[in-house]
Amino acid sequence: MKYEQARDYILGYTDYEKIPLPHALGSYDLRRVEELLARLGNPHLAAKSVHIAGTNGKGSTAAMISSVLTSAGYATGLYTSPHLITIRERFQVNGRPISRADFARITTRLKPEVEAVNLKATYGELTTFELLTALAFSYFQAKGVDFQVLEVGMGGNFDATNVIRPEVCVITSISLDHTEVLGDSLAKIAAEKAGIIKPGSRVVLAPQPNEVVPVIEEDCRRKQAELIMVGREVSGQSLGFDGKKQLLEITGRLDSYRISLPLLGGYQMENAASAVAALEVLKEKGYNITRDSIANGLARVSWPGRLQVLRRRPLVVVDGAHNPGAAHKLGLALKQYFKFERATLIMGASSDKNVSAVVSELAPLFDEVIITRSAHPRAMETARLKAVFEGQGKTAQVTGDVPEALALALDRARVRDLVCVSGSLFVVAEAISWLKRRRGK
Repeated sequence: MKYEQARDYILGYTDYEKIPLPHALGSYDLRRVEELLARLGNPHLAAKSVHIAGTNGKGSTAAMISSVLTSAGYATGLYTSPHLITIRERFQVNGRPISRADFARITTRLKPEVEAVNLKATYGELTTFELLTALAFSYFQAKGVDFQVLEVGMGGNFDATNVIRPEVCVITSISLDHTEVLGDSLAKIAAEKAGIIKPGSRVVLAPQPNEVVPVIEEDCRRKQAELIMVGREVSGQSLGFDGKKQLLEITGRLDSYRISLPLLGGYQMENAASAVAALEVLKEKGYNITRDSIANGLARVSWPGRLQVLRRRPLVVVDGAHNPGAAHKLGLALKQYFKFERATLIMGASSDKNVSAVVSELAPLFDEVIITRSAHPRAMETARLKAVFEGQGKTAQVTGDVPEALALALDRARVRDLVCVSGSLFVVAEAISWLKRRRGK
């Protein structure tokens, strides 16, 4: 297959990023993933693994750990989701996305094994995400990586990535999201995220709402796993902001680290502390991770679409906040890092999101609201989102797509104003692409 054929082949299976998720957890069965991986020679066991679950911050934390491991001299694979611009972003080795040729070659190898598993369908048919996960493992094995850093797609217990034997697990901040599948309370969601904890493993837990901590503590006790809590045993302190990077001091269990972090937001300090806690676990296991490799790796980390500044005059900031916890942290970060006069919010959302809670966090911060929708199949209708804003006493203007919304906002904005694009990574991705094209003209 050529690259486009390979991409379309994988996306032709059931893709829960494009259609509503099934509510029954029985729809997710790791046995079919294990059957496929066995036919491929169990590539998921070829490298040491770091496993990261959570609602917010898991992608950033994964990117940080991967960057440090690369800086330490280890060949490192990074598997994340969703992507912003191209699906190849999901599979990286030492910070570089998979090539079109490798994507096509590995998918060609996967195809007969996928079809053999689906022909029997003993445990149901494989999905797009499960194929992508098998592709990641196969790619990392082919590249001979030392480590693979894996971000959970959703939940933890039944996620396709949960077939590994991790050196360390990380659970980042938990918030209400995917409640139709994972549960309608933080405790229920935490129980699903805790599914990545293996007996006898070591677990890093980021700062959490009060309802979450007892659930994780009990799971660790039951599985005799060691729990390391960020905020107690590992902590972070802000040392300022130089206009482009935030300066931090992370105090770990083994050492202290002065960090210059190019990712903004107080929550990124929590993510950096979680990353350091996990990296210190690897150091204790004998891996060559030094103070310098931690500082250098975190200074070089890249994670687009999260509190990313695209323009300065006027200020254009994009952030993929799509749940109440992330929206709250976005609001705090905008006040902390930026000075501006009038503020305009461009927002679009996915149809399955709790937009009422997100709107209640964001609406009071902005002078003007422009509603839009991405081209993604799960994009929420603009009329529905407009009604939510109006129900909270905020007038909102509707546009047909992201380019129209951005053009309108920029036409109205003065040089000292802020335009913030949020609500969905899909909306953010289209904003980034449009502004790049506009600069290229």
